[in-house]
Amino acid sequence: MYGKLISGTAVFFALIALYSLHSVSSRDPTSIFFNPRIGYKPAYSTTRKHQAENFIEAISNRTATPHPKSKATAKLCVGIPSIARKGARYLRTAVGSLLEGLTAEERNGVHLIVFIPHSDPTIHPAYTERWLPDLVDKVLEYDVSEEEMNHIKEMEQAAGLFREKGLYDYSYLVKECYKQDTPYIVMLEDDIVVMDGWYHRTVAALEEVERKSALTKASPEFLYLRLFYTEEFLGWNAEEWKSYLGYSVVATLFPTGLLLLLRSTVPSLKRVPIYRLVILSITTCSALILIFFSLGRATVLPLHNGVSEMPKYGCCSQGFVFPREKALTLAKHYEERKFGFVDVLTEEYADTHGELRWAITPSVVQHVGMKSSKVDDYGPDSKFGMTVAEKIWNFRFEKFDVKELKKEHERVTGRL
Repeated sequence: MYGKLISGTAVFFALIALYSLHSVSSRDPTSIFFNPRIGYKPAYSTTRKHQAENFIEAISNRTATPHPKSKATAKLCVGIPSIARKGARYLRTAVGSLLEGLTAEERNGVHLIVFIPHSDPTIHPAYTERWLPDLVDKVLEYDVSEEEMNHIKEMEQAAGLFREKGLYDYSYLVKECYKQDTPYIVMLEDDIVVMDGWYHRTVAALEEVERKSALTKASPEFLYLRLFYTEEFLGWNAEEWKSYLGYSVVATLFPTGLLLLLRSTVPSLKRVPIYRLVILSITTCSALILIFFSLGRATVLPLHNGVSEMPKYGCCSQGFVFPREKALTLAKHYEERKFGFVDVLTEEYADTHGELRWAITPSVVQHVGMKSSKVDDYGPDSKFGMTVAEKIWNFRFEKFDVKELKKEHERVTGRL
């Protein structure tokens, strides 16, 4: 009878433990307890999209007046390239979330350029809508020679040249931002939303990055600050197995040695054979280590709030901040390479030149695109019944609290 009771109690607590572990790590893509239905479920981003859309509607209907545009003292040139996609519109949400909630002073610090990279920009649905010129500092179009325009048309017609045209357009926009003479250039993709308070967090992060870069390399120079990354690639990596093994051995030997030491001093333990204590210790430690790793790296060893170096596994190109001169150097590098993806070429350049790369945590940008402009939506990297684009996701972003962000923004800007 007592045996059944003990067994039933053990099963009950085991189920509670499993449920607790699942709850803790269900949003961690590096955990075996990850639940894609929970992890990829939008929360804050849905609210932010509604705020952005309401802001755009108010501007379009003339029921709200936008803040004056940037001044010559702007700190950031923000560039957003936006192509027309079949069955998807993202630009309204991107621009709306970028500007909604900014104070007049913050808006003055942003020179916003939206680039419509089509030989015929009128095919983009936002091009003829009045909210766009009302809100942005410049709607950029191609201003090139006839020969160059013919090459652009060739790239548009040849779908396989998206790797060339993507780099071409990115470089074109970077160089336009460079002309604005702002100390930093922010490059955003159009299928994103940004959090309320992104501006003050980004400016504060840049100050922290300059300080940390100076401590790291005796110079405030760095290549970029990443405003977005996905935790999917920040898990337990195979190339680090030796360090994992070393820590695991230490985590096992230390308590085992401590237990044996206690045996020599505690009379009741002296009656227990040494081999039993060793087996008990190793078994218990192994189970705890297994639980530790199964919970996922983002759960047990998350990146701290603020800025951190991210020399590896940063993905993707949804949001970068470049120092002005570094941005121009990269634009020239893209032009020299001619083919490729921005994020891949940027990382290759950084590795080759030993550049510092930083990321802000939590991310201030979320990727909300469902259709990729670059690859097959259901290519080999797709899973969980989701497109490749849908899997590019920052899980921590969705934990933001609307009210808390508003209070923080008001406090930082002196409105509270």
